[in-house]
Amino acid sequence: MQNINKNPILSRARRFGAKLSTALLFGLAGAAACAAPLNVTLLGTGSPIPTSNRFSQSTLIEAGKQKLLFDVGRGVVTRISQLGIPLRDIDATFISHFHSDHIVGLPDLWLTSRLPTGFGSRKQPMAVYGPEGTVAMTDNLVKAYSRDIEIREADELIPPSSNKFDAHDITPGVVYEKDGVKVTAFETHHGDLITPNYGYIIEYDGKKVLITSDTTYDERIAQQGKGADMIIHEVAAIDPGLLKEYPRFKEINAHHTTPEEAGRIFTMAAPRLAAYTHIIIIKPDQPLEQPTDEVVTRTRATYKGPLVVGEDLMRFEIDKDIKVFDANKKPVAIDMG
Repeated sequence: MQNINKNPILSRARRFGAKLSTALLFGLAGAAACAAPLNVTLLGTGSPIPTSNRFSQSTLIEAGKQKLLFDVGRGVVTRISQLGIPLRDIDATFISHFHSDHIVGLPDLWLTSRLPTGFGSRKQPMAVYGPEGTVAMTDNLVKAYSRDIEIREADELIPPSSNKFDAHDITPGVVYEKDGVKVTAFETHHGDLITPNYGYIIEYDGKKVLITSDTTYDERIAQQGKGADMIIHEVAAIDPGLLKEYPRFKEINAHHTTPEEAGRIFTMAAPRLAAYTHIIIIKPDQPLEQPTDEVVTRTRATYKGPLVVGEDLMRFEIDKDIKVFDANKKPVAIDMG
């Protein structure tokens, strides 16, 4: 029998075959890497009311290499840091509307992410997309923090480019598209004077997540959310007695969605998973940090599908299956109705 190691033709063929096998192996590994899930982390699930366990609104989307932030409420820098993600790694930030609990963390994220540290060191302008007025807001932030900018440029040699914004006033439609990630803005109703107010749809690798932001009952959400893997909806459960007795609570309720109303939206849209954020639960003579059981019970009057009540730092991994983890990375059971 001929020795393959001594036959130059067969030897070259064997080496070529080995290289081909290796290339195919790494090619498959690369394809598997490209099929990474779309991940959602709720950084803040609260409201303007300060509480210790629910910071105000912010949601992190990780899709491929992209890290996108939707709203920048109180404590957003702390929450991102808790995840171990360098602040400079946020590719773009999207604002739904100009209520303070959705934007108060913007100057913190902008200024802190440029500091010459392991968690900062952003060199490029910070990309921000939002309703008309976003460019004006960021221009005025640069003016408001001009002394800090001047001092740090001179004292810490921070690059001038990091002190700038790459801001965009957007209109409904596709507002961002990069590396296979598409973000679409659509209008929702948060009150007659709060316009425009945007919800966002994020699509990546055949996956789709919808974030409603603050809204009243709005069937446009159900229309936009059909076929979604996940809908993240706000909710307000205010005691009926308070609604009758105090006009202020009635006003708050008129700007938000009750559990029953959100349930109807979920039923119409039929997402793979429905989740709550911006959770408002108000009861007479009770602390602000209330259990969420009532929210689930009231939602079940109009919706029987998969449901999760969000918590800060809760993570959703959306792939063939949807996996949910709490802040301690422990699995969370999905309420299947």
